Amino acid sequence: MRFTVDRIEGSVAVCEDSDGVMKNIDLKKLPDNVKSGDIVVFMHGRFILDKTATLERRAKIVALQEKLLGKSTD
Repeated sequence: MRFTVDRIEGSVAVCEDSDGVMKNIDLKKLPDNVKSGDIVVFMHGRFILDKTATLERRAKIVALQEKLLGKSTD
């Protein structure tokens, strides 16, 4: 299952799963360096940071912001 970290609130990460459902996950169960916007995947009984998916998501967000602000070269 794949989750996007929406925000950190105290000792939990508020995450959106691949079905769009919000879930609270204890920060102790997530990688130490997790932050808002990261993509984590639950595999083999633990959460793993998906660095590639996180970078792709951030690039899409930047491109959308640039397009909305008229800074896109497209």
